[in-house]
Amino acid sequence: MPAYTAPIRDMQFLLHEVLNIATAGVPGYDELEPDFTGAVLEAAGKVASEVLAPLNRSGDAEGCRLENGIVRTPKGFKAAFAAMKEGGWTALDSDPEFGGQGMPYLMGTAVGEIFVSANMAFNMYQGLTHGAVSAIEAHGSPEQKATYLPPMIACDWTGTMNLTEPHCGTDLGLMRTRAEPQPDGSYRITGEKIFISAGEHDLAENIIHLVLAKAPGGGEGTRGVSLFIVPKFLVNPDGSLGPRNAVSAGKIEHKMGIHGNATCVMNYDGATGYLLGDLHKGMRAMFTMMNEARLGVGLQGYAVAEAAYQNAVIYAKDRLQGRAVTGAANPTGPADPLIVHPDIRRTLMDQKSFVEGARAFTFWGASLIDRSRRQGDAGAEALISLLTPVLKGFLTDKGFETAVSAQQVWGGHGYIEDNGMAQFVRDARIAMIYEGANGVQALDLVGRKLAADGGKPVMAFFDLVKSFVKEHEADAGLKAEFLGPLKAASKDLQAAAMIFLEKAATDPNGALSGASDFLHMFGHTCLGLMWAQMAVAAQTALTEGRGDPAFLNAKIVTGRHYMARHLPATALHLARIQAGGDTVMALAPEAF
Repeated sequence: MPAYTAPIRDMQFLLHEVLNIATAGVPGYDELEPDFTGAVLEAAGKVASEVLAPLNRSGDAEGCRLENGIVRTPKGFKAAFAAMKEGGWTALDSDPEFGGQGMPYLMGTAVGEIFVSANMAFNMYQGLTHGAVSAIEAHGSPEQKATYLPPMIACDWTGTMNLTEPHCGTDLGLMRTRAEPQPDGSYRITGEKIFISAGEHDLAENIIHLVLAKAPGGGEGTRGVSLFIVPKFLVNPDGSLGPRNAVSAGKIEHKMGIHGNATCVMNYDGATGYLLGDLHKGMRAMFTMMNEARLGVGLQGYAVAEAAYQNAVIYAKDRLQGRAVTGAANPTGPADPLIVHPDIRRTLMDQKSFVEGARAFTFWGASLIDRSRRQGDAGAEALISLLTPVLKGFLTDKGFETAVSAQQVWGGHGYIEDNGMAQFVRDARIAMIYEGANGVQALDLVGRKLAADGGKPVMAFFDLVKSFVKEHEADAGLKAEFLGPLKAASKDLQAAAMIFLEKAATDPNGALSGASDFLHMFGHTCLGLMWAQMAVAAQTALTEGRGDPAFLNAKIVTGRHYMARHLPATALHLARIQAGGDTVMALAPEAF
């Protein structure tokens, strides 16, 4: 069975050496002393290794099954879910007014990574609930908050998001689900939704569905869409559960991966629903949940890659195969371990440098959310809005690629399901698709986010990179190995941004043909910035005699690898963008 150990030392390094949370000035961060965050992460790691990880393989093999309208989750999931609730893990960063522990979003992100790495499919039940809680908290009435938030934060009730329909995915303006107003102020919801994660299961007393539907008078397209709370069981005025609502799971999808999570077709047959937020403004309310979900999916991309990487390292150290080209490294044995071979070492360094850079990027993104929510920092809000499609798209594309690389280290044994590496690949694949496929993320970045507020957010990012480079350019070693590559990548990104801003109106096909390249350019530049920051933090700690020298030196060496072998990809992406869309759009549809 695959092993997993929470990367607590690396997380602590990011929190206290790179982000310097103790002095960041964000409300609540002053309570996050190293001993406290270490204790939280250690406890989460214990739950992950002892409770969640042992269920990952069995849950994948068993999957979920639909019996008489009820989904049965894999053996052990109910007990594990109860343990998560009892430990307070589902309420870690939720509002204390409704039963949460009130920790910063950053801590919820760190703990969430640990749980996803251990068992992605299982963690989705509570992860989606967290997003639904955020939507109700942001847009619900006081009565709705009082009714739904306490049991959802405790995960006595769980939550879902219902967008997709059989005939429309991203284009939500085509949806057919209808909401008919009733005399008592409620609505009758009728329609079919597909691909609903955790749509039905046996882990909670109630399931609160957030459903997009069209109410009368809203007009065509997404302007006519509203968001509704549709409980599986109706809720009585005293908070107790009433009769079953007219919503049911018609089918469980048989998927490539995440078998332990029930992905359902949901049928709404005149179900009672309650408007959440303003009428015909459902997209605004749903995006509260979707934006959080997209950050969570980006985390899934690298968190699964982390687990795959850990097992690739174990195998590379244990598996004996061939001899080192420079002479036997294991002269008393029949062969040397795989890790002596340069190509194996290359792929492990690729994996390590991506995962650690992605973690830093995600933690930084979480800190921007805390600045926005806890300080009302408009600049942080604008920056995380810009970076959300990059976090989601880049980290899941590269996360899947990393999981495949980890599987490759195992050779033929990685292709055998019994060894668990294939599951990491299968599970990671969905993250590139759901919550907006990555091509859509690239279009969102180029078509909406790049020019938002006159381009101020992207200019703020460039200024941030420029200021960092200027602050540290006196360090000759840092300048050559980190600042130079970062500066070059940032210039490539700026050149590409200007192409999009100039061509968007006159040659939209040409501009959008390079959207995915721009997303990857942006992702590489962000990881370059993270690695430069980590190198500074590691070198400072070494100079001041703090921390483990071996860990800190390894951090710097890993950063050099990313800067030398991955960051130059921005030049390739820029060349593709400069090539325009002529070859992309040249063939007529019938020629394919």
